[in-house]
Amino acid sequence: MTSDRAVYPAGLRRLNDASPGAAEEALLACCGSRRWAIRLTLHRPYPDVPSLLAAASEASYDLTAADLSEALADESVAPEPLLGMRAPGPEAAHTALRAAHAAYEARFGHVFVVSLDGCPPEDVLDHVLSSVRARLENDPEEERVVTAEQLRRMALSRLAHLVATPHPPDRLVEVN
Repeated sequence: MTSDRAVYPAGLRRLNDASPGAAEEALLACCGSRRWAIRLTLHRPYPDVPSLLAAASEASYDLTAADLSEALADESVAPEPLLGMRAPGPEAAHTALRAAHAAYEARFGHVFVVSLDGCPPEDVLDHVLSSVRARLENDPEEERVVTAEQLRRMALSRLAHLVATPHPPDRLVEVN
C-alpha cells in the first residue's frame, strides 16, 4: 500500500486545497495564460502529480493564438526576459545574444522562449544563442508551433517545481 504522502505530496495538497483565486495566481506563475490557469484550477483536486502534469500538458495543447500571446506577454515582463543573459560567458557572446533576441522579437513580435530543462548552467548561453539563431529561420506559423511547445515544457517544469516545493509559496497562502 502506498502512503498518502507519497501519492499526494504537500505541494499538491496545497494547490488542491487553495482557494480558486490563490490556485489561479499560483498557476499563472507557471504559464501566463489565464484560460490555462482557470482550466487547471477548475479541474482540481488532482490525485497525484502525474495527473496534474497530464492535465497541464493537455491544457497547453489547447492554447489559442490569443492564449499564446497572453502567455508570451507575461514572459516578456519576467525579471530577466532576455533568456540566457545571466549565464556565464564572454561579453561577445552576450552581445551576440542581445542582437539575436532583438532580431527574433522584430521578426516574430514576441519574446524568445526556450525550455532549459536538463541544460547544464555552463551550456545555457550557447544553447540559447544557437536556439534563437536556428529558430529565426522558421516561418511565423512554424515558429508559433515551436514556441507553444517550449511554453508547454516550461509550464510543466514550473508546475512540477511548484508542487515539489516543501514550503508553501506566498501565492498559495491564504490571506484573510
